[in-house]
Parts: sequence; C-alpha cells; structure tokens
Amino acid sequence: MDSRGFDSAGRVFSNATEMWAEEIGSTVTATTSAAAEAEAAPTAAAGNGGAEEEASGEGKRKEWYSKAIAYWQGVEASTEGVLGGYGCVNDADVKGSDAFLRPLLAERFGTAKRHLVALDCGSGIGRVTKNFLLRHFNEVDLVEPVSHFLEAARENLTVCMDQGEDSHKAANFYCVPLQDFTPEEGRYDVIWIQWCIGQLPDDDFISFFNRAKVGLKPDGFFVLKENIARNGFVLDKVDNSVTRSDPYFRELFKKCGLYILSVKDQKELPEELFAVKMYALVTSQPKIQNSGKRRRPKNSPRMIRS
Repeated sequence: MDSRGFDSAGRVFSNATEMWAEEIGSTVTATTSAAAEAEAAPTAAAGNGGAEEEASGEGKRKEWYSKAIAYWQGVEASTEGVLGGYGCVNDADVKGSDAFLRPLLAERFGTAKRHLVALDCGSGIGRVTKNFLLRHFNEVDLVEPVSHFLEAARENLTVCMDQGEDSHKAANFYCVPLQDFTPEEGRYDVIWIQWCIGQLPDDDFISFFNRAKVGLKPDGFFVLKENIARNGFVLDKVDNSVTRSDPYFRELFKKCGLYILSVKDQKELPEELFAVKMYALVTSQPKIQNSGKRRRPKNSPRMIRS
C-alpha cells in the first residue's frame, strides 16, 4: 500500500512497506509485484546473510503475534473487555450486522428452509455468535486464539443453545490463531470475521483468506467487519494491530482473489471511534443485477407528448 500511515506513538511511515519492514522484517506487502518478489528471491537465498535475515524476520513475526496475544490475555472476558470499554456499542453493532446479513442470505440461498453453518473468526467470548449469528445459523463454529476468551464463550453459549432437530447451537470451539487456522472443506455458508483481521500482517491476511476459501460451500461468502482508517493505515503499538483504510482493504481483496458483493457502513457508533465497514466477499465475479427495465440509449431523442 503506497499511502502513508502512522503509529500510536506518533511515528509517520511513508508507506506500508516501510512499516512492515520495521515491525516484522518483511518488505513484501499487498502492492509488491510478483516480478519483484521473484527478483528478490535469489538475493535472499544467496549466502548466510540471506538465511540470517530470514531468521530475524521470523523472530520479529513471532514477537508481533506474541505481544498481541499477551495484550488480550490481560483483558477481562466480558463484553466491556472485548469491546475495549465500549460495551455500549453492542446493540448498534448487532443491529447493523443483522441488517447487512439478512438480505444477503436470502439473495445467496433463497427463502427455502436450509441448514446453515457459520464460522465466527476471532470470536472472543462468543458475543457475535450469541447475540447475532445463532439467529440465522443452525450451527456456528468459533475460532479464537485467547484461551480464557474461548472458555468464556463455551460457558456463555451452553445456556442459550436450542434443543431438537432444528437446533441452533455452537458446535465447535477452536483455540487457534487465524494465521494458523484452516477450516474444514466445504462446511460453511458464511465465514464471519469481525474486529480481528488487523492482527494479521498483509501476507498472513492473504494466506488466511486463500486457505479459508476451501471452507465455503457453493454460494458461500465471507463477511469482514472492521475498523476503517481515513487514509493509509494506523498501527496500534499497544495490541499490535493495524487499522487499514478502505483502499488498502480493496487492494488486499484483489490479492486474495475476492470480489465485493456488498459493502455497508456501520451506523450509530460514538464519534470518537474509527468508522466501521462491512464487506461481503465472494470468490467469483458477482453477476450484474438486471432490474428488468429497458434502458433508453443516452443519445436517443425523448418522446414529445402533445
């Protein structure tokens, strides 16, 4: 990404390449061309210097993730905790997510009764699953790297599961970070990713989505709901996360081979918080919707009525 950004300590970066080189020792971002990567490969592999540089980069990457996990391990397993002291946004968040998802489910899967399965990525304490996803899906799997969050989710969701043939339940709990997670092939109608993808550097972001594609059923889709920077990016040095701008995300989506099916802004959030967008993403080019109305050629004369 070419746009400049800054971190929470006030340091300004000329672009994302500079920032990732500093944070994880990586010079490859979403904008790096395949030709440049191929050209760089022999240099990196030549001699012990390249190997040492690669080892140093891996060490910085591990440090990046371990610092983030350490931060969240110190956060209380509650709605107030996982929302950074803004538990008040829960209702607006759920309302906005519901309004975004409901028409997409009808569009993609029709109105006939169907057994729907979702994956809640970065599920935390199960807030999104409990308050929203279980309304729409018969089964929801949760993946979360912070163990005490996932245990809280298991406890929170046990009491709210429906019983019977048409039950709505939390099915599986995976204590795995997204950069290491690969979903079961063809299991999910929707993979929901909210307020967690900022923990992944660009290359792990792309790798995650490429692996996660195999987990989608036919007509399945991703929903990414995330904070949006006004320009470029903002690096939070406290929890090691990156807030990306809309153009930054769109560039990454292209690198992932994903297409935007729908996008919508989250409303009713406190003004001091980042803006939030919801993206529905699919793996093939969406068909252009035809309204059925015949369109008049731009330069054709209008009918004059007497």
